[in-house]
Amino acid sequence: MLRIHFTGNDLAGVRMAARPDVLWETILSFHRLRDRRGPVVYGEWRSETRTRLNGETRLLAALIPSRGYFPDFLTPAEGVSGLDEGLEAVRATPAARLHTELSLLGADRTGGRTVPHSLRALAEGGAEPFSRLIGALRGYHRAAIEPYWPDVRARVEADRAVRGRALLDGGADELLASLPPMLRWRSPVLEADYPVDRDLHLDGRGLLLQPSYFCRGTPVVLRDPALPPVLVYPVTHCEAPTVRAPGGSSLAKLVGNTRSAVLHAIGDGGTTSELARRAGVSLASASQHAGVLREAGLVSTLRHGNAVLHTLTPLGAALLGSAQRRAEERCYVRNGPVTS
Repeated sequence: MLRIHFTGNDLAGVRMAARPDVLWETILSFHRLRDRRGPVVYGEWRSETRTRLNGETRLLAALIPSRGYFPDFLTPAEGVSGLDEGLEAVRATPAARLHTELSLLGADRTGGRTVPHSLRALAEGGAEPFSRLIGALRGYHRAAIEPYWPDVRARVEADRAVRGRALLDGGADELLASLPPMLRWRSPVLEADYPVDRDLHLDGRGLLLQPSYFCRGTPVVLRDPALPPVLVYPVTHCEAPTVRAPGGSSLAKLVGNTRSAVLHAIGDGGTTSELARRAGVSLASASQHAGVLREAGLVSTLRHGNAVLHTLTPLGAALLGSAQRRAEERCYVRNGPVTS
């Protein structure tokens, strides 16, 4: 079991990650690639990714075992800003930290303190082994993550909307209580199902909550307690992910004023009742139109307690933003610049 201990300052410092972290998703997806669990959610992704992976993955397999510890330097905080920023932070890992974490990896695997033979050149900190690692991470990301990033981002955004609503309704206590069932808030301790027994004391540093598409079963924390605390936890998968391109038959159903109004009403997220009120339609009509929008890949839906929360996917946000920009441009042509 994992026990995360909070002080009053830590509660004030709880925050949600602004977006999915590309390196956490990359590393955790490498776990999903090698197991057979979650076939409904990951089965199609697993099959498609394996056919694209014609490059070298032995280096990643040496760094990221099927279970247990993998080095913290693979998931720097900069990963939330994008792949290039994250990989530059990986490349900038100090040699002493690199050697320490690779020694821990060796200890977990063999019971000793030696760096595994396959990683010895990397542990010495040379430029060429690091270039191989960066290339392996970039190549794997291109095959396994890049084609599915819209789905990853949509599901993480849906989870953020749920947690944000909990925070607005009841503060940090309600936010922590709203986390998935493998996490249990028993103030002042957040307990979690975990493969080893561990206590993490935040000591006034707060906690970053990072929802993850490829995290499964149990949350993940960094091994080094001196690093800024982050809790990576699984998002809820209520259906198998699908990637839909604009212009298909489902998207064609969007023609009509009412459905357009519902899409606008979703905005930053809302329950079916809120959509009905904002769009001025019945509850049944709002539910039906939200379903069509979801089928078209424009909306993501997640159940939270007795409520159903709808949020825009990246495709939906892009479509809505494009429509708004065109309206603003027309307004500019007719009336001059738009002001708030």
